[in-house]
Amino acid sequence: MQSDFEQVRPPDVLVVKNVVKRYGGLAAVDDVSFTLSKGEILGLIGPNGAGKTTMFDLVAGSARPTAGKIYVGGLDVSGEPAHTRIGRGLGRTFQIPRPFPELSLLDNVLLARQRQRGESVVANFLAARRVAAEEKQAMERARELLDFLLLSHLTNEPARVLSGGQRKLLELARVMMAEPEIVLLDEPAAGVNASLLEVIIDRIQEINARGITFLLIEHNIDMVSRLCHRVLVMASGQLLCEGRPEQVARDPRVIEAYLGGAA
Repeated sequence: MQSDFEQVRPPDVLVVKNVVKRYGGLAAVDDVSFTLSKGEILGLIGPNGAGKTTMFDLVAGSARPTAGKIYVGGLDVSGEPAHTRIGRGLGRTFQIPRPFPELSLLDNVLLARQRQRGESVVANFLAARRVAAEEKQAMERARELLDFLLLSHLTNEPARVLSGGQRKLLELARVMMAEPEIVLLDEPAAGVNASLLEVIIDRIQEINARGITFLLIEHNIDMVSRLCHRVLVMASGQLLCEGRPEQVARDPRVIEAYLGGAA
């Protein structure tokens, strides 16, 4: 039985077309194509060395493809750096969060705000009221996000006091502060205890229900099965198969890739 998402497929917000990434003679990503639809949660899985992180870096703008194209919102962003893609509504979290350890959680979140007039010296003189209003709005939004992610009791604490799971929640707050339309999640379950993992899953689902699109790398197959509408499987730099989580789990090629030692 098809889900509502599959029955009425929304437009694509991300298109990866015949992308290749070579390092010398090694093709870390080899002619990979896929699409991500608006409102979708798409999983990217595969054994270690499959090329998942390289693919993520290419989509995020941390690396440039050797060949092929990447489109965000219909625009070719293949040659654009990561900070430009953030401005186009593409945000990313990292497997190992790196907050500013001595800054408070509130300040860590505020730093992720995009396109503020207060960043301009001229605006601070010519549009002081507007700058102040924007700063107030940003403060309110940052506090809302910390509350939403169950971190409000630590708002003014330095980020160094956080556990691994709490750092993942802060990372999610920071990326949401940038108001993205697409979020790339890099192993959100890694190093997270069971209770906080449930919080992360719940919050991702709630954010997605508000219209935010997700692409995630994850080794926790249970999390992938619970969250993802569709799953891509990579092995040896290539796209092995795609489908619904339950279909992919039964695919002999996927079983061989995981159990047969594919690199």
